[in-house]
Amino acid sequence: MLRILWTENGSITVSSCTFQFYIFGSLCATECLLLAVMSYDRYLAICDPLRYSSIMTFRLCRNLVLFSWLAGFTPTFPVAICLCKLYFCHLNTIDHFFCDFAPFLELACSDISTVKMLAFAFSFIFTFFPFIIIIVSYASIINTILKIKTEKGRQKAFSTCSSHLAVVSLYYGTLFILYGVPSKKQSSDINKILSLLYTIVTPLLNPIIYSLKNQEIGRAFRKIFKNFS
Repeated sequence: MLRILWTENGSITVSSCTFQFYIFGSLCATECLLLAVMSYDRYLAICDPLRYSSIMTFRLCRNLVLFSWLAGFTPTFPVAICLCKLYFCHLNTIDHFFCDFAPFLELACSDISTVKMLAFAFSFIFTFFPFIIIIVSYASIINTILKIKTEKGRQKAFSTCSSHLAVVSLYYGTLFILYGVPSKKQSSDINKILSLLYTIVTPLLNPIIYSLKNQEIGRAFRKIFKNFS
């Protein structure tokens, strides 16, 4: 994608486009699973702090991360295989800046019902269920925070999950708007802008959002701003 944008040569083979979609879809699924794992981590830290260290061990963290990556790259593979078997005979121009699923399918002439059903099933499982885990975790977290008597204690408890909540809101909010609203009601330009949010903007903001509370990074930012002023 970067090569195409840099050289302004928009040619790409069907196999390369399918592989690009596979990587893109797999990373989206992995992101959803990792956000669910992080919400469980915040749930343990706030709702069960005394047992946090004994439950969230290094071994469990490693297994959860490995599961997220392996499970994220598994469901998109059969969808990519189905895409490779499609016959393309329409205009060979994808109205997007990368090989997204819907614009890619618009070029197909053969039956796409199977691949659409398969993609919907896997998307539902690896997007909706992690979102349910996040909702349940934060419902318990909010309930626990409201039971804290002091305002300072509530603020401290909420600050531990504010960064994660910001990323979840940005990422899932964009996904729901992009894929939850019927495509006929959105222009292709709006879809491209929304796609930028969760493919480029969210990963770009992740290190910034998660590092805002780090004191060393905060001091470094203040030093940079002080030098500029």
